[in-house]
Amino acid sequence: MNASKPNNSHTFNSIGPAGYFITFHTYGTWLHGDIRGSIERHGQNIPGTPMIEPDSSRVQFEMSRLKQPPVRFNLKQRQTIQSTMVEIINYNTWQLHAINVRVEHIHVVLTAQKSPEKIMNQFKSWSTRKMRENNLWKSKKSPWSRHGSTRYLWNEKEINDACKYVLYGQDT
Repeated sequence: MNASKPNNSHTFNSIGPAGYFITFHTYGTWLHGDIRGSIERHGQNIPGTPMIEPDSSRVQFEMSRLKQPPVRFNLKQRQTIQSTMVEIINYNTWQLHAINVRVEHIHVVLTAQKSPEKIMNQFKSWSTRKMRENNLWKSKKSPWSRHGSTRYLWNEKEINDACKYVLYGQDT
């Protein structure tokens, strides 16, 4: 599935961030101890603090605690998620810069006058609802991991860099 191209006409806000780079994963696909890095949910979860060191035993322990198998989306699910997210963005008159719905995670760069955590929760809940309506998600459990990453982007360069990563920095 192709990522959506960025919208290069950025609207900047003098009071807050120029945009957000939001990333969230599917359930069970990025666990504590993963080689890609992870952070503690409690305790030292402060920006700038070190990540958890890669630890294969911890990954195995986390895997043993999963309540359902790790979630990987097929093409139809990904298309439904992307169209739902674009619908939400358009409805709220937010500005989409780039979106890439992957098998195990989603990246979106946008400008909005709402907290990125609330936006991410809207994307997750509405996408799950749409998949269920279309018989693409039958489990009563969520297909999403807890929370995600919400990076604030403060200027056009940061938005452009995030868009380049979302559109061209992903492996195939």
